[in-house]
Amino acid sequence: MPDLRLSPKQELSIAHSTARVNVWTGAVRSGKTIASLLRWLIYVANAPRGGQLIVGGKTFDTVARNVFGPLMDPEITGPAAKLIHYTRGAPTATILGRTVEIITANDSRAENRLRGMTCAGAYVDEATLVPEAYWTQLLARLSVKGAQLFATTNPDNPSHWLRKKFLNRAGELNLKWWHFTLDDNTALDPAYVASLKQEYTGLWYKRFIDGLWVVAEGAVYDMWDPDRHVIDLLPPIWRWICATVDYGTSNPFHALLLGIDASQTIYVASEWRHAARDTRRSLTDAEYSANLKNWLAEYRATASHAAGVTPEAIVVDPSAASFIEQLWRDRMTPTPADNAVADGIRLVSSVLGAGKLKVHRSCKALIDEFPGYSWDDKKAMRGLDAPIKVDDHGLDALRYGVKTTEGAWRRPNGFQMPHTPHAGEPDLMTAAM
Repeated sequence: MPDLRLSPKQELSIAHSTARVNVWTGAVRSGKTIASLLRWLIYVANAPRGGQLIVGGKTFDTVARNVFGPLMDPEITGPAAKLIHYTRGAPTATILGRTVEIITANDSRAENRLRGMTCAGAYVDEATLVPEAYWTQLLARLSVKGAQLFATTNPDNPSHWLRKKFLNRAGELNLKWWHFTLDDNTALDPAYVASLKQEYTGLWYKRFIDGLWVVAEGAVYDMWDPDRHVIDLLPPIWRWICATVDYGTSNPFHALLLGIDASQTIYVASEWRHAARDTRRSLTDAEYSANLKNWLAEYRATASHAAGVTPEAIVVDPSAASFIEQLWRDRMTPTPADNAVADGIRLVSSVLGAGKLKVHRSCKALIDEFPGYSWDDKKAMRGLDAPIKVDDHGLDALRYGVKTTEGAWRRPNGFQMPHTPHAGEPDLMTAAM
């Protein structure tokens, strides 16, 4: 192994993860992922024979990025990296000469892929994102004598099945788990840590800085401050990254225009909205498309600015199949939105908290939605993080645009948004996270 600067918490978890089930949970960038992967590598080197080894996660992409990316990095695993072979999307990998099955868990039917297997060991990336049936079936498959399971996750709702049925019962089960906070990672630059702590607020601070399992309650965007986030004048816009649309027929149709300046700050510059219930007139897909085109053609960033903008993408609610087809017919190339609700909310919260998202005062309908956008208490009691679906059409459009164009506004060598758990995205740094 390379000379990583492991923290005391990492060393302790690696040395004492001797239970049948071992779980690393806690803050982003806290070092739990690297500790769990190093422990998994040690386990594979000595795993019992006569059974299969499994690596699981939500999707093939997340497994490739979160598990095999670090394992195949010589800065993390040293010479062992040369003995780890995996091609993104492949059903198997080779780790230290052992064949490892890659079995993803993107839906409730995933547990069927585990049936009939006899397993000697397993590693699960972002355990809160896999279905409970998958986890339960995997435990049943670990029947080889001495078989162990290793898993990592960021915290979630305290009523999540993983916490209620397993972590809270560690004393009854053959299970050990370790709680990591951001401050446990002693390898991080103090300035970076301070920056992260400033960027997160409320729910996200408690979960992703303190590593706590806390319920989502109150305002979704509790960091929203009109004095801080609403502006009267736009700076020079460097790129118009998208027009983003939440499609509605009986519900409002809400479109937003997003641009970024040289500092990679996102600006919601303009909105176009049609509410059929208010106007008592429904529009066809062709009419919506024509209105969208006219809105963009007539928009002026300033009085002296030439009319018309051509955004790099038209991001559309992926469920709006008929409208997407109409845009194609009208030669307006649509991009189906990334509609991962929790991931999108976390990302919007991060840019708001960092002061890197501003809304022009003309976007009155969007601005009016922010204060009332709240978590659903009833769903929270069932372990689900979900907002109340009322007066959220502009906010849905904003979430689509920010999430789908992340690659356009995230600066590689400047402003770095924290990696909130993006469907299992790794919370690690290359230096001993």
